Amino acid sequence: MDLMNDMVARGEPPFDMIFIDADKPNNPNYLKLALKLSKSGTVIFGDNIVRNGEICNDKTTDEKVIGSRQFVEDLGKLDTLETTALQTVGIKGYDGFTISVVR
Repeated sequence: MDLMNDMVARGEPPFDMIFIDADKPNNPNYLKLALKLSKSGTVIFGDNIVRNGEICNDKTTDEKVIGSRQFVEDLGKLDTLETTALQTVGIKGYDGFTISVVR
């Protein structure tokens, strides 16, 4: 997050793609910063958001799940993004990711 804040402060030009795969409790903060480093057409990829289905557990106290859920909810509230979420199944169990395009 420090690096992204520094890039925003320096006025770095917008990116074509931003991959968010960091500490999950801060995913909503990474999204806010990603939007500041975006332009129309930027793709924002959010990794590991299903959390073995726990994202649907509204009673969880797991900060990773809570951060991922807030991230997905924030994506859904922003009319500046077109977003889809996909679930994946593989050797590690099941998880998923989001793909958003900035309008």
